[in-house]
Amino acid sequence: MSNQLSPLNGAQLKSLQNLTTNLTKEQAIWLNGYIQGFSASTFASADPETSPATVERRTATPLTILYGTHTGRSEKIANEIHSEATTKNFESTLLAMDQYKPRNLKNEKNLLIIVSTHGEGEPPVMADDFHEFVTGKRAPKLTGLNFSVLALGDKSYKHFCQTGIDIQQALLKAGASEIAGLVKCDVDYQPDADQWKQEVFNNLKSEPVEELPTTSQDKSTGNETITYSRKNPYEATILDKVRITGRESDKEVYHLEISLENSGIKYEPGDSLGVIAQNPGTLVDEILSTLKDDGSESLDTHAGKISFREALLHHYEITILTRDLIEKYAEKTNHKEVKKLIKDDQKLETYLYGHDVLDLLNEFPSKITAVDFLKILRPLPPRLYSISSSQEAVGEEVHITVSKVLYENKGRQRLGACSGHLAEHKEVDDQILIYIEKNPNFRLPANGSPIIMVGAGTGIAPYRAFIQQREATGHKGKTWLFFGERRFSSDFLYQTEWQKYLKEGYLGKIDLAFSRDQKEKIYVQHKLQKQQKKIFKWLENDGVFYLCGDMKKMAKDVEATLLSIIEKQGGMTPERAKGYLKKLKKERRFQSDVY
Repeated sequence: MSNQLSPLNGAQLKSLQNLTTNLTKEQAIWLNGYIQGFSASTFASADPETSPATVERRTATPLTILYGTHTGRSEKIANEIHSEATTKNFESTLLAMDQYKPRNLKNEKNLLIIVSTHGEGEPPVMADDFHEFVTGKRAPKLTGLNFSVLALGDKSYKHFCQTGIDIQQALLKAGASEIAGLVKCDVDYQPDADQWKQEVFNNLKSEPVEELPTTSQDKSTGNETITYSRKNPYEATILDKVRITGRESDKEVYHLEISLENSGIKYEPGDSLGVIAQNPGTLVDEILSTLKDDGSESLDTHAGKISFREALLHHYEITILTRDLIEKYAEKTNHKEVKKLIKDDQKLETYLYGHDVLDLLNEFPSKITAVDFLKILRPLPPRLYSISSSQEAVGEEVHITVSKVLYENKGRQRLGACSGHLAEHKEVDDQILIYIEKNPNFRLPANGSPIIMVGAGTGIAPYRAFIQQREATGHKGKTWLFFGERRFSSDFLYQTEWQKYLKEGYLGKIDLAFSRDQKEKIYVQHKLQKQQKKIFKWLENDGVFYLCGDMKKMAKDVEATLLSIIEKQGGMTPERAKGYLKKLKKERRFQSDVY
């Protein structure tokens, strides 16, 4: 690279050359977008006539792409759109929402927003300030802005895609115009996201979208590297399957070790394993019996032309109910009682919990065709399991910790679509379809900071990966585990491993909460309260707090407890304590993986 015309000094040029050596195409595209975004936000007032980028691409259409994500899905979609935009006549800038200055909105011409909703209608941490700005009183008039929002969510939650809805409504209120209407994506987001992307590009009058290859070519060897995903999962072999709860436990938890040999699949501690689910055959048969259908009819589905039975077994969600499903059922059947249920928000929320599609058919019977029945169901999403291994430690394997979902309701046993299939129908040497779901927002600190890990039940899984990673890299930094389950004797998951890590110094401290071993129930939040002085001291010394487990129960209680610890030990008002916790989240020193 010649430096004759470069405005950089020698040291800067050398750093740039080191950075750009051996970049892949995708990395180069991302770097290009990052530099453009940095220039746009840092030198917004620069004279466009003196900007080299403006001179070289004077006719390019400006496009800013912002994403807000908790698990990385919105970022993945945003990167795909940015990559396509750079091959067309767009001056595309890609930024995470926490890298963007919301006051620059008034200078934007074309804006795409891809954002998820976390928890009960809350924005992901990186989108919090942007969401607060556009929905607040300080939002400017944006009559010159063209925009579109792609919202990601899960229909099993009440406030489906709420963050995206909030942002869309706020921008419309500010006078902005939509390039394409709001699209709300369920967990099987790709088809809707692809359609939204196509509409956006068409309405922006771009060149036709180029097809992205499903394989990447290694130019040095000519070998193809296959990319595995939920659309193209890897068929993996189960190497080991062990029940890790005792016989007297009322839970069945299994440790599975899965081969990745010769797959080229890579993952990091904090990532999840996507497993293609299969519904319980008995449930499918009972649904068909209730519908008085033998399931043999061949139907057009999102998975192609297949039999009704195969569609229910492999391709549609039937083990849980969502608000959307019940609304569609009411619309298709015109059932008065279902319509009445929908109008009572509290009763509907209660009904959704613990019921499945067969309950709906039995309790609100109505004649419905197989075609219409499939139309009310959503595609069966893969199930995500926090990976419980470090690839540095186990090589071409991946481990997961699976709790079998099994309960009885109204005299009928209910079985989880994926956990039940893995527990009851899959053994060593059997094959399962898998892929890696990246989670860039649940990572070990690169600087070796102290870590506090809080989890209950299978929420302990990623912490096993964390400590394996630290052992594999020889790092004995300060580590503290809080683990909760029902009984010490039967439910202490990976007990001997934690004892080994304690002895060797890779795990510094462990606090245990077994709720059923005494009269009063003790949970992890109670253990946190007892250790609040030390916990706050760790946080003050750059500690990172991790939370993994059930979103609706444990996670909320733990976060509330942490907030009270900050308030009390920091001598803060409630508002200042909230600000402290918010700062931890922004600095990635409070990370959660909840479900």
